Amino acid sequence: MTSQEAMEAECLHQFGVAPRTSDSRGSYIKMTWIRNVKEGLILNDRVAMEKYVKCHILLLSGSILFADKSGLAVHWKFLPLLRDFSRIHEISWGSTSLAHLYKALYRASRFDCKEIDGPLKLLHIWAWIRMPFLAPISRTPRFFTLANRWRNWEHHNWPYRYHIVAYFRGLLDEVQEGQFVWEAYGVDRIEADVIPEDICSQSEIGVQRCRRSFGFVQGVPHQERSLDGQHGEILTESKNLDGLSHTDFG
Repeated sequence: MTSQEAMEAECLHQFGVAPRTSDSRGSYIKMTWIRNVKEGLILNDRVAMEKYVKCHILLLSGSILFADKSGLAVHWKFLPLLRDFSRIHEISWGSTSLAHLYKALYRASRFDCKEIDGPLKLLHIWAWIRMPFLAPISRTPRFFTLANRWRNWEHHNWPYRYHIVAYFRGLLDEVQEGQFVWEAYGVDRIEADVIPEDICSQSEIGVQRCRRSFGFVQGVPHQERSLDGQHGEILTESKNLDGLSHTDFG
């Protein structure tokens, strides 16, 4: 079975329909096909709702979390992770997306690299939050989540878009001590009741890896399970037929 045939079989199994050759690009499924499947669903039962959520996850993966340079397609290796709908929430999507970003930044640091892919919107917001001297003026300075501060910045700070790369490089070269925000969720930066109660009640669990962002002391994390040889796996040809397992994603 070729990778194309395996992809078609997986889509047929999960969505009841398979992409045509024109709806894919190698091992990538075009986002337009996924959107069409999502929009064509009639949400009158649990099965249809699950298909809808799976389509949404794939669209997020291809456009934000694991986007390639085009942003027009998503690799089908993510499909097997969605087979068991009850276990989707067990996958560490955040840490995997972060690892993907680190790899993209590593590649982009090479002298012969001209472009970068990955979750750049997340990197962009991170930079604005942590280095506010780079960001356009925030109209809602005490908003949760912090990224929402700039949800309409284009309408209020339109001259900002005309700054060139040299301008931002100059700001970074001249950064001073104290200009980097370590406690992004510190009490002096957001209102006391801004963080939803359900998040506050789970704060001991949810912020254990980013405690300093909330003004807490960051401890030493426990040793994670080593994936050993899995780090060197290349998902091409026959190795790509079964996609990735849950363990691949932490």
